[in-house]
Amino acid sequence: MRIFEEKYLIERNFRFPSNVRLNQNIIRGSVTHCYETLDMIDQNLVSKGSPKLANLVELANLSSIVGNLLGAGCAEYSNGFYYRNKPHTYPDLVANDESFPGIEIKTALLKNSPKGHQPKPGYYLTYRYCLTDEDGHRIIGKEENWNTVTVWEIKFGYLNIQDFSCSNTDGDSGKTAVIRTSAFNNMALLYFDSDLVPYRHSDKKPYNGYN
Repeated sequence: MRIFEEKYLIERNFRFPSNVRLNQNIIRGSVTHCYETLDMIDQNLVSKGSPKLANLVELANLSSIVGNLLGAGCAEYSNGFYYRNKPHTYPDLVANDESFPGIEIKTALLKNSPKGHQPKPGYYLTYRYCLTDEDGHRIIGKEENWNTVTVWEIKFGYLNIQDFSCSNTDGDSGKTAVIRTSAFNNMALLYFDSDLVPYRHSDKKPYNGYN
């Protein structure tokens, strides 16, 4: 069973804004809750001779499931300060104290930029993940074992409407609002798994989002 790798938490001078009640315990708890729930689901599926969840649903649906679980984990580990909003309602996390803003949670696979249906200004907590084996490794040549969700990056920041690139072209499945690369790269990095980063990355030349 995978665990949240504490060593990948970014230790910098970053401080959450005073009107945001996030902390490392909530970040840690969100991923732990997601992993534990997915592992429980996978164990039940495998016991019935079924493939794991990542092999049963489309990746877009998997990202939605992962996002919902991360949001539930944030709420659970916030000691009642945040609660989950209604499905498909902005923002994902609502503060019980109405003087505090909510937080939107976005997820994406590998190098993809997180996106939504409408650009909305506010605080964003983003998670990017990849598929690994059950131990959290991506061993080349054993891609058939990559069926387990593992988070490789977590970011936080305030985004304005102009930080999104919107699409509503004919033939699209609907409106999409993707976080622009420049804005996404400037968001504060909270967690970074250097073993799973899907970009070229080194101490001398880190990937663009390493800030």
